[in-house]
Amino acid sequence: MLAWLGATTAVLLASVVVTVAIGPAGLTPSDVGQVVATRLGLGDLLGIAAPDRLDDGIVWQLRLPRVLTAAAVGAGLAVCGVVMQSLTRNPLADPYLLGLSSGASLGAVSVLVLGWLAVLPVAAFVGAAAALVATLALATAAGRGAGGLSPGRTVLAGLAVSQLAAAATSFVIFWSAQGDQYREILSWMLGSVAGAEWSSVLIAGGAVLVLGTLLASTGSVLDAFTFGDTAAATLGVPVARVRWVLLIGVALLTGALVSQSGAIGFVGLILPHAVRMITGARHRALLPLSMLCGATFLIWADTLARTVFAPRELPVGIVTAAIGAPVFAVLLWKGRARA
Repeated sequence: MLAWLGATTAVLLASVVVTVAIGPAGLTPSDVGQVVATRLGLGDLLGIAAPDRLDDGIVWQLRLPRVLTAAAVGAGLAVCGVVMQSLTRNPLADPYLLGLSSGASLGAVSVLVLGWLAVLPVAAFVGAAAALVATLALATAAGRGAGGLSPGRTVLAGLAVSQLAAAATSFVIFWSAQGDQYREILSWMLGSVAGAEWSSVLIAGGAVLVLGTLLASTGSVLDAFTFGDTAAATLGVPVARVRWVLLIGVALLTGALVSQSGAIGFVGLILPHAVRMITGARHRALLPLSMLCGATFLIWADTLARTVFAPRELPVGIVTAAIGAPVFAVLLWKGRARA
């Protein structure tokens, strides 16, 4: 496991440097290192000359915040996907299963049509939180007297809330959107980290550092859930309380990420399955490796999104779907072959 962690960490760090250099400006990885070292106050210590002002602006103000935001979002969505698949015992579960994506979209679209772009991240997070509350309230009400909050009822409640929020979002778009608002709404709903700033890095990275680290430390608990609630309770896990805590943690992390990037699909669905082929079902290895691989995957997906059709950019959600769908099909086929 340590070898895999070291290798994936090295690949992630190299990916950050290389992808920041990729683009029409013709930068090199050494240029990126020069800018970063100077900005961190290490230039004199390392004997590095001051970078060109244009290179400094491109790296520090434009590309590096975008790449780091993509890394944080990818890592967070991947770890949330692992947790959701374990808690619900559903291989098709992803971080948006509780209606969070649809709730965030409703909040974001509502402020986009009003022209309140400054509060878009807040509105998206509030929408995701409201969807979580509605989903858990519905699942709890449905399970009262019938075993409490079960995985099946939670999934169905999330589906109901998701469809309701999606319908409300469509109504808002149909009734109120005008002109260029359609493009802004579509770009956000498909997911994008274009225009990410250091504040985006702070929010997404901080959420992953705090909530993602906590979720990644629950490997032994999730291993117990693999065999069902009864087995987990036998092993001393307070099933109901742990499920509530983990679901709320996933929801808060997903809401923070979606507020900065929009709804980027397939990362939380595909990466856990791909990494599981390497680590097996052991969550102590699966969780941290999924975070590292998710970060690397989304960095490169976003790089493709901004370079393949340059000077035009694609929403990164299109790229993750284009890659994720065939990869998922291959994973299903390999699973069938092993069965």
